[in-house]
Amino acid sequence: MMPLSRFTVLDLTRVRSGPTCVRQLADWGANVIKVEATDEVDTGKGLGGERHGPDFQLVHRNKRGITLNLKSGEGRATFHRLVAKADVVVENYRPDVKNRLGVDYETLSKINPRIVLGSISGFGQTGPYAKRPGFDQIAQGMGGLMSVTGLPGQGPVRAGIPVADLTAGLYCALGIMVALLERESTGKGRWVHTSLLEAMIAMMDFQATRWTMAGEVPPQAGNDHPTTVPTGLFQTTDGVVNLAGGGQQMWERIVSVLGIQEEAKDPDVANDKLRSKNRAKTNAMLQKVIGTNTSAHWVAEFNKAGVPCGPVYSMDQVFADEQVKHLGIAMPVQHPKLGEITLVRAPMQIEGVQCNRNPTPERGQHTDEVLAEFGFSAEEIAALRAAKAI
Repeated sequence: MMPLSRFTVLDLTRVRSGPTCVRQLADWGANVIKVEATDEVDTGKGLGGERHGPDFQLVHRNKRGITLNLKSGEGRATFHRLVAKADVVVENYRPDVKNRLGVDYETLSKINPRIVLGSISGFGQTGPYAKRPGFDQIAQGMGGLMSVTGLPGQGPVRAGIPVADLTAGLYCALGIMVALLERESTGKGRWVHTSLLEAMIAMMDFQATRWTMAGEVPPQAGNDHPTTVPTGLFQTTDGVVNLAGGGQQMWERIVSVLGIQEEAKDPDVANDKLRSKNRAKTNAMLQKVIGTNTSAHWVAEFNKAGVPCGPVYSMDQVFADEQVKHLGIAMPVQHPKLGEITLVRAPMQIEGVQCNRNPTPERGQHTDEVLAEFGFSAEEIAALRAAKAI
């Protein structure tokens, strides 16, 4: 038995934030039923356009798939019968669309008071922007991330991954788990909702509280850490290394590794505050020596001294690394059409439990099977198909 196998999840999500949320539950055994529209083009909508492409296969793994026309009365009635026996519904429609389709919490909780509804929107369920369409890059801009990403003076830069989508999905999954735990004592479900904007602001973390507590607007810092020196990239004879050495003890280790005891007597680099004030001078002092040897040499020497240091990899180099191989995060999955594909497994490890390794379902692959499990007769299934509700 998988840890979450007792929970049934109805997945109405699309694109990335919602599917990311549901994937957290599916990976650990929840009975996830992915609901797709009967009239939808069979592509990974918003995910590169390919159902059998990397994006779609990653976010929808470990689910079963059905088709259901929620725009029809028969389709909505069918969905509500599923809700009556389910534990969780997850959706990322705009708030007005959710209400129109009858998948809002007020409607669902009347059918099943134990239901937990997880909702992800662009900007929140209420407020002046509630009906706006949400998109990751818009949230990156409005949440402040783009203002601190990139080189000083470069202008706003988006992150290389959809941070707002991914974190909104993770926060929603965490909220769903909290609601399920609470339900064990109350017997009642909850509506859990977050948004790309809320998730992005929360992910700004100390950069956000630099403003809320100190009134400081964080600037771009490039590859340097905004507040800790020395951190960042340093050129070697064959590339770059990433160095992170804040604090006096770490500084002394760096000085020892580089053999710059005399240079470090400069009063401009005497303590953390002065090194931060004189960041350029500090970095130049280190760069002069780091630039005389290879990346591998410095990674080994700094780590031996207890100073965090590592290479900067491209994705092919990431998966060639010996530690990455040891961790086994590249997960083989057998797909009925694609053969063996390799996905990225859930990043947490639970001793004695292996996360699910099932492929993404084909569109509507399990419709009849799932409906039968929920008590629909063969005649009812045939009638729904004739009515184009499934």
